[in-house]
Amino acid sequence: MNRPIPEQQHEHGPFRPVTRERFAAAVKEFLGDPGRTPVPVPVEGRADLARSAELAAGLYADRCFPAPLDLGVVLGADELLDGIAELCRPLALRWCGEQELADAAGFAARHTGSLLVVGCYDRITLAPVRDLLLATYRGTERALTLLSGRDDASLAWNAAKQYARPAPGVDALGLFTDTDRPPHPTGVRVYDDRDFERTDIQAEILGTRWRRVVFQGHGKDDSVNLGEFTVCGLNPAAPAAPGLLGPRCAYGLPCYKPEDKLVPLNRVEAVEVVLSACNSGPLADLALYDPKYQLLLNALDGPARTVVSAVSVHDSDRPENVAWMHAATTGADSVDTLNASLAGSHPYPAFMRFGMPDAPGRTPAAPAPSDHRPDPLLLTTGHRLTALLASELLPHNHALRPRLAKLARKTDLWVARPTHLADQSPEEIRSSLAGDLQSLDHAIAEQITANPENEIMNYPAHFGDRSSLDPHVREVTCHCGRPAQEFTRRGLLPHVLDTVCVVCMRCGDVTFRVPGAPSLWAYAADEAEQGGVLEVRAALTAARPGPVRLGLFVPTYLREDTTVEPATVKVRGSADGPRDVTFRVRFAPGTAPQAYYFTVFAVQDLAVSTARRHFGVVPRT
Repeated sequence: MNRPIPEQQHEHGPFRPVTRERFAAAVKEFLGDPGRTPVPVPVEGRADLARSAELAAGLYADRCFPAPLDLGVVLGADELLDGIAELCRPLALRWCGEQELADAAGFAARHTGSLLVVGCYDRITLAPVRDLLLATYRGTERALTLLSGRDDASLAWNAAKQYARPAPGVDALGLFTDTDRPPHPTGVRVYDDRDFERTDIQAEILGTRWRRVVFQGHGKDDSVNLGEFTVCGLNPAAPAAPGLLGPRCAYGLPCYKPEDKLVPLNRVEAVEVVLSACNSGPLADLALYDPKYQLLLNALDGPARTVVSAVSVHDSDRPENVAWMHAATTGADSVDTLNASLAGSHPYPAFMRFGMPDAPGRTPAAPAPSDHRPDPLLLTTGHRLTALLASELLPHNHALRPRLAKLARKTDLWVARPTHLADQSPEEIRSSLAGDLQSLDHAIAEQITANPENEIMNYPAHFGDRSSLDPHVREVTCHCGRPAQEFTRRGLLPHVLDTVCVVCMRCGDVTFRVPGAPSLWAYAADEAEQGGVLEVRAALTAARPGPVRLGLFVPTYLREDTTVEPATVKVRGSADGPRDVTFRVRFAPGTAPQAYYFTVFAVQDLAVSTARRHFGVVPRT
């Protein structure tokens, strides 16, 4: 347990550690004479913040006032340490009360220009932040900026860093990516999966003072994977929250990656950190894990003046990496650049900014809408066959290709010359088609059950990368009960299918399907015990009356510890309303407690629909 420390008489660069009792007076001293007085930081009981201030001394040379934003609001002002609101006061031209955010969307409409929201992390919640993000998305002059931290001491530390100026020579730019092999432009140090095999990435990251650095890879809100190296969100000094789900290490188990290759994010010496991983900065009431383990909060506890994190899922890839590297070398804003690059894929802001922007800027206009035309069953079948055979989704030796090609030849004849087939009436053609579709649907379902990583399951990413965003977005309710967005990506080539996606800020990309395919939702408890059973209710609405195959699978790292009942099931679907189908997932007694997910899939007319839901396995009571 940390003991209270006396006020420090020495400085850490532009910062001065102080006790909580002295903080408010020290803020007045700084604001009264900023040229000679360092910015106070309340580090009493927070040895981790004191260490971060020491690291920051090598990053920042002196103090300066950033350009203020147009409007500011403090969330939970009465609960904050005296002096925090005063320290933030110069960061906005005008300030308003928190009560004005009751109608967040209306608030954003009434108050144009840039907005600063200040508050501890537990206040950065779905309401009002989601409405503010959506209302100000792609607005002018960096519409929304946040200042936050895991508690009021961390919040004060992040406010203090806004008055620091990077030291001369702190100009290294870095991109670490486990999902791309981007070009290597002059001025940016680029590391990809090949480098992770031959370079001590931990030493590269922790041994450099970065002006800007990006960490891009898969993970959860607690980690970003860089090969065998892992950017870690754990802050050992932070208290754990009883009852909240944690990663494996929260239950005394070893990390899922080598522990000698972990990179503590709060020890990274960087002026700006970009966390280009899905859900790297979730809103407080959408977070998967206990704040003790969260990347965003660990970054805010560290030396970084600016932290860019992903509020939900996103499709950042080569275009975003190239755009960011250009922005980094030209001084453009990271959040504006990344969100603008993703505007053709997402109708929502993928990234948020914690920390004051350097200068004003603008984002580009929305892409032009795409055309869409519905097809009857025969044309739909032909369209889907063309996509499966002409695209590179399925490899040339995929087991389905011969059967798909055979049906494609028949469909081509039926479409081209239906009236010339005297031995088959339109009714007979439809009956023959229905039989072929049922047989192929059964084969697809069996292949997915045998190998859920089958190439056909990659269709959302494969087709989505060759699509543009339809600007029409529908508000729906996620199976977790929270608001979500349903949107469509329109294929840019004749053999690229449109894809329909539902995204929830809590659950991520919840469902995928192609237009005219079954609609699917999955409902289950949030947690199951070791050795217990998770009952899953799949709500299926078929695209048309007829047979539908359904199944359920869990990720590879959970399959040895689970049994799914039934493996697959065939039901008669209806377009008139949902039909419930029940699955049960049984867990072995030794299943590791942590967060997992399951995926329910449905197959009808060569189309696969999926619904994914997160849950946690907890220790047996």
